[in-house]
Parts: sequence; structure tokens; C-alpha cells
Amino acid sequence: MSIVDRLAAARGDTAADLVLRNANLVNVVSGEIYPTDIVIHDRHVVALGAGYAARRDVDLTGKYVAPGLIDAHAHIESSLVTPAEFARAVLPHGVTTVITDPHEIANVLGLQGLRYMLEQAKHGLLNMFVMASSCVPATAMETSGARLEAEDLAQLLDHPWVLGLAELMNYPGVALGDEGLLDKIALFEHLALDGHAPDMTGAMLNAYVAAGVQSEHECATLAEAREKLRLGLTIFIREGTATRNLKPLLPLVTEANHGALCFCTDDRIPADLIDQGSIDYMIRIAIAAGIDPLLAIRMGSSNTARHFGLKKYGAVAPGKYADLVVVDDLRDFRPDLVYRGGVLVAEKGEMVAEAGKPRRVDLRGTVNLPATSLDFALPAMSERIRVIGAITDQVATEHLVERAKIVNGCAVSDVQRDILKFAMLERHRASGKLGLAFIKGFGLERGAIAGTVAHDHHNLAVIGADDNSMQAAVRAIADMGGGLVAVDGERILAALPLPIAGLLSDAPIEAVRMRYDRMIEAAHALGNRMSDPFMVMSFMGLEVIPKLKLTDHGLVDVEQFKLVSPFV
Repeated sequence: MSIVDRLAAARGDTAADLVLRNANLVNVVSGEIYPTDIVIHDRHVVALGAGYAARRDVDLTGKYVAPGLIDAHAHIESSLVTPAEFARAVLPHGVTTVITDPHEIANVLGLQGLRYMLEQAKHGLLNMFVMASSCVPATAMETSGARLEAEDLAQLLDHPWVLGLAELMNYPGVALGDEGLLDKIALFEHLALDGHAPDMTGAMLNAYVAAGVQSEHECATLAEAREKLRLGLTIFIREGTATRNLKPLLPLVTEANHGALCFCTDDRIPADLIDQGSIDYMIRIAIAAGIDPLLAIRMGSSNTARHFGLKKYGAVAPGKYADLVVVDDLRDFRPDLVYRGGVLVAEKGEMVAEAGKPRRVDLRGTVNLPATSLDFALPAMSERIRVIGAITDQVATEHLVERAKIVNGCAVSDVQRDILKFAMLERHRASGKLGLAFIKGFGLERGAIAGTVAHDHHNLAVIGADDNSMQAAVRAIADMGGGLVAVDGERILAALPLPIAGLLSDAPIEAVRMRYDRMIEAAHALGNRMSDPFMVMSFMGLEVIPKLKLTDHGLVDVEQFKLVSPFV
């Protein structure tokens, strides 16, 4: 079909493909909710109003119709499944479009990883737009599996599904004028430029924004979000699995400023995607907190479309794609029907459409570890140690100083005080490079947990009560070729293989969810009490979020942006 066919249907000269009759339209453009018919032809909304003939009618009998929801910033890799399986999880929740930064797989496989994600999404049921990963690696204080410079990213400029430059995580580098980062910004300055500047304030924040950054999703407090909003940044309010910022930031929302606010999930695990949902969950929470439903829906749809220049998305109006969500109760926003391009893809929380099988893409092995056994011994340099302090529901940490437990001249885990040894092992080149430190908050009384999901370098992270368990965990990861594991001594309690780049499973999301749930149960059996210790552990190596983090290079004081000794 062509635009000529759509115009004929819009004029009523020919029958449309579909008319949704007796709908209550949530018109995010005019700010009204009113009854009308919605006329759909050739994947587009072509008309609003009565009197149109169609090949198929659906009587909605007063149900509400809103635009398909748009996630402003998500890392699909955090779902631990392929884009096709991610789509199966979010479409029943009304998310028809996602703006993704595939910098997890890019840090492992470079451009091959980016192309894998684009190929997997091709011809899928979910609109998946990509932001070109800007910080691969995030900083010089880590070893990643690839490096992407401006000339590498230039290959993506004309790709129809690439919208701009993804989160500029090396925020000190941007503010201080790092040449490589400024080259990337100049390359993408006519497109969207995503930010990432946790706790940044004052003159350095001014410099960061002056570089051309347009958005921010790392706000954890109302004061932080307000300062960044006043400087012109679009604020992506986030509700991830380990980063629950929605409720603290909802007081920011007003009728006057909500146009500069969007919703995003950033990182969510399978159980949260399946049980709670995605942007729909955020809309429900916002409405329950007193936000007007129309404002909440705009933040989950039209605001995001406008920010990224997606002219045919984010509203129900002639000329827009027919990506629609139908709900019974606007104040309990639970999708009953979900249309993508005028095709019913989900009904009552279940998929009813199937996507074509994506083309096979062969990827190289990415878990390369030394053949010799590892030595996790940490000779004591003093009686006091720096300790990474994990914070509930946040990926930021505290910078603690504690008394070391010393045995035979080495600092060791002290389970009585919840001070555990933490190791980060380079896994891309089998270099044997190893960072060692201590962490508090994981509560393991015995055993160890480990995984090859460790933002953003995705080296092998392992936290343990004793060195033997840590070594056993590393061996189990090596045998799987990447994944997550919980061990008690030599005994493997639970394991989740992630054969695709050490990040993704090739299994259905329901199966991955069940195995991931068993992983958490096994960690709890070892003494951990976090809702998701593996997600929290995955962020303990991200040296662009304060205050203290660990990479394979060593312990990083993020506020000073330099490596420091584990000993004081």
C-alpha cells in the first residue's frame, strides 16, 4: 500500500482496514479524553470520527485508547534475553517502542555486538531504536572487550534505526573537554545526545550540559533532578530493578514542567518485566501517587517521541503509526489490548502475534580466562581497609573505612561484620588481570556468587566468604562459557548459562526467569537478603557511578576519578 491508499481511506472513499469504534480517546496532543472512532489503514491511524466503513470493526464500548508506550532508555541486555524475547515480555504491557543503548554487548563485542542487536530486532514486533554507544570502554580504568572511537560510530550515522549518541558516561571527561568524547559529540550533534551524570552539580554540570548533552536518567533526589531540569536537560525518570527512583522524583512533576519529563526503565530483570511490567507500571504508580493520568501517559509516550524526534510515534492522530494501548480503567492502567502498526499483538497480558525468526548471527566466544588457578590472596598493607558499601535500591555506593580481618598476613572476608572479599577478573583476553577489594551489604555467611554481567566492562565479578568458594565459582563460569552462579564451597547451588557474549541467554524469557529466581534463592540460602543480589553485584564494577567501585584495574574512587589502594 501507499500514502495514496491511506488518503483514500482517510477521505472515506475506500473501506479502511480496521475501525476501533466507541473508544474513549486519550488525546495527548489536545489534552482531552473524549469518545470517537479510530480509523486504521496500512499500519497508520488515518482518521478520527464516525461514519467510516472498514473491513473489520472492533467495538471497544467505552474503553480508553492511549498511544503505545515508549521506554526512553533501556538496556535490553539487562533482561538477560535476546531482543525478540524482550519484546515478548514488554508488548503485553503496552510498550510498543523502546530506545535502547546496547552498550553492554558493545563493551564485549564492539560494533559486532551493536549489529547483532539491530539484526535481532529487524522485522520484530517491537519498535527498537538504538542509541550509538558512546563510552566503550566507559573509562581508561577498566578493560573491556572492545573500543569504539568516533570513526567507528560514524558507520551508524545513517542507519534508520539509530537516533543518536547514547549516555555519555564519562561525565568528567566530557566536562573537561576530552578530545575523543568531543569528537563523538560533534559527530552526532544534529541527533539526540543522552546524558549520564550522577551527583554532578555546579560548574562541572554546567560544562557537561554546555557540551550538548540533552537528557539525564541518573537523578536519585529531587534536588538533583530540579537542578538538571533548570539547566535544560530532559529528565528521564527511572524505575529499574536496582534503581528505584520513581517515587522520590514524582514530586518534581507539575503541569507546567511535565513536558520535559519522560519515563524509562534502564535495567530490569525478567521477573520484574513479566510480573510488574515496564512503563505501564510507572504510569500506574504515578497515577496512584496523584499525578493526572493524562500527564502520566504523556510522560510514557508523546514526551519521549517528541524528545527523540519520532514524528510518527507517541500519539493517536492521523498520519501516526497505529501503535495503541486499550485499557478498561484509566486509573489502573493495565493494557487489555495492544496494537502495533494496527495489528493486535497482545491481549489480556498475553502475546497473540508471532514475529518471524531473526537471522542467525554467529558471535565469537567472549569468556577467556587464564588456564592456571587464581590467587585471591590480598597481603595486608595496613590494618584498615576501604570497603564498598552497597546501598539498598541504588547502584551508587558508600566509601567506607573499616578495620581489616587479617589471617596469616592477608586481609580476608569477615562474615561476622558482613565484609566480603570482592574480585573483578578480566575475561576478554585471558590476561589474568585481577582487581581485589572488600564490599559490605551482601551478607553472605558462606560460599560465593559470581557472574559475567558486570557493567559496563562485563568482566567476571565474584563476591565470596572464602577464597576456595570464589575459585570454584570462577571455574563454574568458565565451564558454562559465561553466566551467573552461586556456590557453597565446591558445590554449585544454582547456575544460569549466558552463552551470548556472557550476557544473554538463548532460552525463552519464562525459562530464564525461573532459573534466575533459583539463582536468587541460592544466594539467599548463603545468607544474602537483597531482593536481587546479582543485579546489585553487576553494578559494583561501574566506575562512573559514585562513590567506590571495583574494576580489573583495581579499586576506583569515583569522586576523585582515580585508582586507590584497598588499604588505608
